Amino acid sequence: MSSDYNNPAFKKLLQRLQEESWQLELIISGFAIFGLFTALEPISDAASIAQSKQQVVKAIVLFIAVISCGILLFNLLLHVVLRGLWIGTLGLRYVSGDIDYDSLNYSEKFTKYLKKRVGSFDKYVATLENYCSIIFAVSFLLIFYVLALTFSIVSIALIATQIIDNDNLPETLRTFVGVSLILFFLFGMILTFIDFITQGWLKKKKWISKIYFPIYWIFSFITLSVLYRPLVYNFLDNKFGRRLSFVLLPVYFAILVLSSFQYKPSNYFDGVNHSSEISASRLSYQDMLGDSEHVDEFAITSKVITTPYINVFMELTDNVEDNIFNFNPELEPENDKRGLRSNIIVTGETNWSSKREGQNKYLEALNQVYSVRIDSTDYEGEFILSENKQKDIGFETFVGIKDLEEGKHLLKVIRKRIKKGDTVKHSVCRIPFWHFKD
Repeated sequence: MSSDYNNPAFKKLLQRLQEESWQLELIISGFAIFGLFTALEPISDAASIAQSKQQVVKAIVLFIAVISCGILLFNLLLHVVLRGLWIGTLGLRYVSGDIDYDSLNYSEKFTKYLKKRVGSFDKYVATLENYCSIIFAVSFLLIFYVLALTFSIVSIALIATQIIDNDNLPETLRTFVGVSLILFFLFGMILTFIDFITQGWLKKKKWISKIYFPIYWIFSFITLSVLYRPLVYNFLDNKFGRRLSFVLLPVYFAILVLSSFQYKPSNYFDGVNHSSEISASRLSYQDMLGDSEHVDEFAITSKVITTPYINVFMELTDNVEDNIFNFNPELEPENDKRGLRSNIIVTGETNWSSKREGQNKYLEALNQVYSVRIDSTDYEGEFILSENKQKDIGFETFVGIKDLEEGKHLLKVIRKRIKKGDTVKHSVCRIPFWHFKD
């Protein structure tokens, strides 16, 4: 029956389902709101961690998830509130019926005004029903819009990285093809956005529609609109739905602007974003990290050191490995295995002896590149592979400070790099601490 959509019995079934759909809407909204509130904070934390670790792909995916969760939460909460109001109006209508303006005994002026502006109570119930149904449907449609924008931007990024920056292609070819594709995508994105904002104006003009059609066809696959196109056009052919879409966009923009406001206690300081000579971020001290927090690339044991040694932890990131490769190009493999990889794919037998030799050379180069300096005293790098309590993989070393004077000191991690044939040193982190003998 479900495959024959012209069957009268199927149409009757749809009619009955849509009349009872409010129950399903409330059940789905309730479970979704609970799940979204539970997942929003862990996803936000994971996105921040991925950004700090420069894991671009993972960070983009997680930020899209955060945006989608925010949109769904706002819409579904609004839907539950309006649907609750709708249920309340039904209960009131059962008790009181329609509005009897004559029984209110108002003056003729007010009675005429209220009949015109407020109207029938049944009309109010029907309006609430329309709002609830459309808001519930548009909640999930907006997620597809977010994905459409994301895939469009990712397509441009892929063209830039896989064509324009691809050294395996001739320079003239990659420049011509890459720039042409980027211009086409930018032009297509602008036209698609104009068509979206104007609710199909480009499709209505005969000569413009001929130019826009091939762009529309290509972008329908890039934006995955082939999956939700019926929902879009069913939404736009309804006058009430079109008016609601014009209302929702300014509302989302207003929420975005309002959420950007925050109280600033000083003209000079906005917060402790990182550690330096004049600031101490908790992310630089391992004993101050929360269960879901991670080090900001470099960290020491504590802000106050009472032991005759200090532990320095350096997180393993793409940036650290790139620095080692730049200093010692012989370590850079032909096939870079970093990034998202599947553990199912087996590339071949592992030569453990060769792998251990490579690891030893890597650590030797790491200790040539990185060293520790406390105030003006340099300490040779003796970093080894390690893992902290947050299970971040990195390198750590211990520096003896028994002869260090009590009081405030500044620890620096120094990196060597080759610049124009010369080896130069510069600090990549500054972490203040206080040393007091126990």
